[in-house]
Parts: sequence; C-alpha cells; structure tokens
Amino acid sequence: MRRLVQRIPGLAGSDRPLPTDPVEVRTLLEDERFLDSVGQLARRVGRSHEEVLRESAGYLREMAATHTERSGELWQQFGKWMLRGYDSLFDEEGLSRLRQLDRKHTLVFLISHRSYLDGWTMGPGLASLGISPCFFLGGSNLDLFPINTLAANSGVVYIRRQTEDLPAYRFTLRSYIAELVRTRQNLWWSIEGGRTRTGKLRPPRYGLLRYVVDAVQSFDGPEVLLVPVSNVYDQLQEVQLVTAEAKGGEKRAESPLWFFQYAFNQRRRMGRVYVDFAEPLPLRERLAELAAEETTGHVVERVALDVSHRLNRATPVTPTAAVCVAMLAADRALSLQEVLATVAPLADYLGRRGWPVAGAATLTDAMTIRRALQDLVASGVLTCYSAGEETVWGVGPEQHLNAAFYRNGAIHFLVVRAIAELTLLAVAQGGCGAEGAWEHAHRLRDLLKFDFFFPARGEFRTEVEAELALIDPDASLDAEPAEARRGLQRAPLLVAHLVLRPYLEAYWLVATLLAAEDDETFDEPRFLADCLRVGRQWALQRRLASAESVSLEMFRPALMLARHRGLLSADDPLLAKHRAEFAEELATITTAIRDIAETHRDR
Repeated sequence: MRRLVQRIPGLAGSDRPLPTDPVEVRTLLEDERFLDSVGQLARRVGRSHEEVLRESAGYLREMAATHTERSGELWQQFGKWMLRGYDSLFDEEGLSRLRQLDRKHTLVFLISHRSYLDGWTMGPGLASLGISPCFFLGGSNLDLFPINTLAANSGVVYIRRQTEDLPAYRFTLRSYIAELVRTRQNLWWSIEGGRTRTGKLRPPRYGLLRYVVDAVQSFDGPEVLLVPVSNVYDQLQEVQLVTAEAKGGEKRAESPLWFFQYAFNQRRRMGRVYVDFAEPLPLRERLAELAAEETTGHVVERVALDVSHRLNRATPVTPTAAVCVAMLAADRALSLQEVLATVAPLADYLGRRGWPVAGAATLTDAMTIRRALQDLVASGVLTCYSAGEETVWGVGPEQHLNAAFYRNGAIHFLVVRAIAELTLLAVAQGGCGAEGAWEHAHRLRDLLKFDFFFPARGEFRTEVEAELALIDPDASLDAEPAEARRGLQRAPLLVAHLVLRPYLEAYWLVATLLAAEDDETFDEPRFLADCLRVGRQWALQRRLASAESVSLEMFRPALMLARHRGLLSADDPLLAKHRAEFAEELATITTAIRDIAETHRDR
C-alpha cells in the first residue's frame, strides 16, 4: 500500500504525515527540530521552505522501511531459498554475546561484502536468532520488482548511490538514520560499500558511518556498538563475473531479468557460508578516546579503520583459500600429497599465531583438502588429470585470477608476515641495522596502506617482532647479513611472493607508466586503460609473475598512493623526478620480492 501511495502525485511529497507512513516518517514530519533544519537547508540552497519540505518528505517515504511479521517470515524463507546452495555456519559464541548486548544497546552490524547473498546470510533470520530486527541499508540498484515491496516491509532501506547534486536527499537520509539511532533500532550495511573484486576487504566507505557518528554526538543515550560481521563462502557463483570486471569488463546492470538469472544460478551446491562476529567497538567510548587525543579530523575515518581491522581479524581461513595458496605457490600441477605438504606449513603457522580456520577445519586432513580440490574442479577453477600414475590438480586456463580471489580471503593474516620477510631480507642484503630495518618495515606499511589495513604503529611493531620470531628464533634485525639470510633460508614458510608480489608488481607497472606521462592534465580513465593494455603485454613477457597483477582493483590503489604523494599534480616543477623515484622504489621492492621467491624455490 505504501509503495502505491508513493506513486500517487501529490501524496508522495505531502509535507503532512499520512496513515501509510512508517512511524519514523510521521515522527520526523512533526518534529520541530527537523522542520527548523529544513528551513536552514532551504535558505542555504536558495529555495522555499515548502518546496524543500515536500522534497524531503518524498525522499523519506522513498527510503523508509518497516517491519511486519508476515513479510519478515516470507523474506526469511526467500533468503533460505537464495542460500540453498550453502550450509550456514554461525559463530554461536558471538551470537550468544550479541543477544545479551542487544537488550541494552543499539547494534550496528558492519559486514564484509563478498556477494549479493550477504543480505541473507544473517539479516532476515535475526529474530529467529534472538536478536531484535534490523534496518538493512542497501543500494537502490537492487530496488527491483517484485521483491522490493516485500523487502521494504522486512526492514530493507534502499539508498540512492549518486547524491552529490541532491542536498535535500543527503539531509533527509542523515535525519532518518539519526531517528533510527535515537529510537535504538539496529542497523546493518556493508562497510565496504560494494562487493569485493579481489577476495580481500576493500577500503571502507564513510558516508553512512558519518551519519551514525553525527547522531551519537547529537544526544546522550545508551552505547552504540559497531559489530563487524565476516561473511566467507567456500565458493561463489559470481567470482567469474567480478574477476572479469577487474580485467576491465563491463558490469552488467541489475534488472528483474538479471535477478531472476542470478537467483536461478544459486541452485548448485557451493559448500558452506561462515558468519563470524568480531569484538564489538563501543562507538561513544571510541569517540571520547579520540577527543581526548585532541584529534581534530579524520575521526570517522579512524573509526572505520578500527572496524575494518577487527573485521579482518574475525575473517577465517577456509580450506578453499588454503588450497589456492598452495596451487598458486607451486604454479604447476600437484598431487594430493604435494598439496598437503604445501599447506602443512601454513596450517602450522595459523595455529602458532592463533588465527581462525573456518568451521574449525583441520587443514592437514587429507579428506578436507581433497574435498576442497574436488569442489574447485567442479567450479572450473582447477583442472584434474587422473590418467597418469597419480591424480594431479592444477589451476585451470585463465583461472589464476579466480584462484587468487579465494586465496585473498586469507591474505590479511599474511601481510605482516610478508613485510617481516622483506625487512629481514633488507638486513641480509645490506646490513642496514635495526634502526634502518624498522624504517624499511614502516615504509612498506605506508606503501601498502591503500590496499591493506594495519594496526597502529606500536602494535604493528609488536606484530612484526612476533613474525620474526616465527621466521627464525635466532634471526633479528640487528643480525649480520649472512645470519639474516640463513634465517630466511631456514624459515618453514615464506609468503611475501604469494601475498605481496601481485600487488607490488601492479604498483610497479603503474609507477613505470606514470613516470613516462608527459601530459599536463592527467586523464585517469585513459591511464587505467593503458595500464590494462601494457599489463597484458608484460604478463605475456613474464615481466609480471602472473596475469593476476593486471587488474583495475590493483591499479586504483596504486593511483591513490601516487595521488597521496602528490604525483598526479602538474604544479610540481620536480614532478618528473619524483615520479621516476617512485618507479625506482617500486622496481627495487619487486626485485626483493623475486629474491624471496627464489629463496622459497631453492630450499
């Protein structure tokens, strides 16, 4: 009924509450503070109060959702059907704690976004899990008939993506979210904004979180808890599509026909989906800490990075990810015993560091690994050859990027380890001493900060020290070069070439082409197209270790780093020199990565 009212001229933009309006809409349209804020906005944009109020009322009715018992039940049943290809495994201990916290606090669930299916992994079933219903904030690109009405009556709030030229829309959304927070409604959205294209967590988006922070700072009330939620799948139907987009392919627009085909494709068994909860972050408490630090800016950004860091810590390693680590490390066909031998050091490392494994699986169990291999063959990522003396598996043709997507689901646990290896290598190559080695480690951290989430510098140093102890108990950053080299050679596991090589080689390509730029005006779309074109050439020439580096999702963070360093500004008279230095820095680091790869092969 409410959706029908929205389409009736005059009613959708009525500035008076309507009987069909959800309670939040009625409350705001009768709230003097909201009406005063509308007047302030009207004066700022040079329009009449009545005109802006009618526009805001229309936006409120467009975005507002509600909860009805029957719609909630149907939405949950629909979600189970969408997830029919998976068995769901929940973090029961985390759920139990959240049930207790839900009684007194607003819970804001911030999820990792790997699939369109994420909306059903937990959300629709919250009531059956003993947690208060949520309002789900999602993109209006999925506001599709015929499921949109059912979704809106199940708490789904559809939000427009392009709002730069709509100040009244941004104001209305901010006000609506503030009202939800004020009335202690639970919220849910993806901290990444859009689905991952590489398998790892993307940089956070700040808009919705900023609105929640504004709401918390505008009134006193119970603590608001930010709850990072990890969604991890054994496999996904859409991996082929997202990796094609990373290679420069066009993203297919969502439509009812697209959704029907997407839902139909979920019929095949794809394993498990694992839902895990990180330690909740008390928002009011964290904001007070940042205020005490006299932090004048970037408060929302720091909170978002805190959430992302916790989210990574809660994301477990799946058997699929472990197998893809092994297959990409070997870059050749392996027997089952060879896969197990390659996975064993990784499993030992994860156990020593206390990192989680999905479903508490045993990564050294032959049946667990065999099943993961067979599932990857069924989806076309791996090939299997059984006509020889023993069965062997290998990465399929044009499937390296798809295998890397699953491997990258575990990459966050290995990044600091990789930096520790490169830092120890710097000692081995030059005897730079402990102080110089730590400077090298921090330079690597700063170089990669647009692709990965790192703890604060003090905690980062502690983690690097822990990794060095695991590489070799006798190795240290003040060791002699020969001893540092022996430490790397004795290490049971080397990962820098697996974890960082694709990214740093992509950075190197970007830096090299950037150094060759002579245009006064930098054309980013044209430059990225050049990176794809030249990257394919370099991959064929084996100047890049694999085609995995030829990805827009890796080129864009490299450009963000270049922009951060002022390398895209034509105002710098030494721009060419600085770009050349950037390219030389990346060339040196990629050479070091190759040294780690050769050390791994020669052991």
